[in-house]
Amino acid sequence: MTLARPLALVALLQAANFCSGLGNAMVTIAIPWLVMERLGSATLAGVVLALASLPPLLIAPVSGWMVDHVGRRFVSVGADILSALSVLAIPLVALLHGLTPTTVMLLAVIGALFDPAGYTARKALLTDTARATGMGQERLNGIHEGVFGVAWIAGPALGAWLIAGFGSVSPFWGAAALFLVSAGCIALLRVGDLGIEARARGAADAVGGWPSVLRGFVVLWQDRLLRTMTVALVVIATIYLPTESIVLTAYFEELGEPAGLGTVVSAMAAGATLGAFGYGWLSARLSQPTLLRLTLAGTAFSILPMALLPPLPWLTAAAFFLGFCWGPLNPLVTTLIQKRVPPDQHGRVYSAQMSLFYAAPPLGMVLAGAAVERWGVADTYLALGAALTVTALAVCLSRPLRTRF
Repeated sequence: MTLARPLALVALLQAANFCSGLGNAMVTIAIPWLVMERLGSATLAGVVLALASLPPLLIAPVSGWMVDHVGRRFVSVGADILSALSVLAIPLVALLHGLTPTTVMLLAVIGALFDPAGYTARKALLTDTARATGMGQERLNGIHEGVFGVAWIAGPALGAWLIAGFGSVSPFWGAAALFLVSAGCIALLRVGDLGIEARARGAADAVGGWPSVLRGFVVLWQDRLLRTMTVALVVIATIYLPTESIVLTAYFEELGEPAGLGTVVSAMAAGATLGAFGYGWLSARLSQPTLLRLTLAGTAFSILPMALLPPLPWLTAAAFFLGFCWGPLNPLVTTLIQKRVPPDQHGRVYSAQMSLFYAAPPLGMVLAGAAVERWGVADTYLALGAALTVTALAVCLSRPLRTRF
């Protein structure tokens, strides 16, 4: 095999990963803008975004089952095409019939139905691509998460630029084109399918019906290390995400410095992206237990100075370090699943994790919002920072992380 072919295969997967992430990020900023511009309601914009978060929670297990049983490439291509059509429906309805609160909610919910399937299928394709190219699995996982992070950094900026230059419906046209490019890239990706191959050999699980659909949750629960990591990450995300979306927003809103909020959030995102790209390099030099403990401890200790709300330069530096420590966690957990779970169950395990990650953080945001109103930003941030630190350190000392894996 020449060097050109492995590079081309990696480039196709990562182009699809980038285009899909960029399209979703553009839509995330375009929907609330369109609602507030056309319907004049910030409350409705919040409701629409909240409703759009429900389909991934409910549909993810079914998406994972489809990835494992129907095929990774087929599901990825189909999901991107359906995402393109659902995104196109928004500007078409706006142009032909006008938007109403009901149509906006319905179109947003329909559009969110297909994201879990595409995301899960592309993640499952990592093992196939690593096998076909000979690239180290850890290195490819880090590249995948880093590219996805870059897409989510660039997406809101590109969406805002399109709105400013061409109107509020223009990001939807752009996102639809990106989804179609993503579908085309995966259609050209010829790397095999380890899950389908396991089924052809009779090496796959024989469970059927709803137990098969929910198999990912069972696998996560039965594996002590994956169970510990999944619970820990869900708890940490439930604590951490409100600090970014609620607490810091309230803090900078009180100061009247929206630019400061953008600086801190961008620093966190940049750090997370750099940390994800660096995962392959770090994993080659540190054992997985050591790397896992370092990332968790770094995340815990970097949030404490942030919770003290120091001057902006120090807050930005701590935010970057927090993001950098968090960045390797996603590719690390992906690697653990790839090594500990049979390939015919990867889709269901990834989707089970996605369901849990979608379910818990909204509750944390509600509680954080109530806490800020009652006790203020400073006390709420300190409490959340302390809770995250205790959780991360408890996981570092847990028995599954004290054993070799």
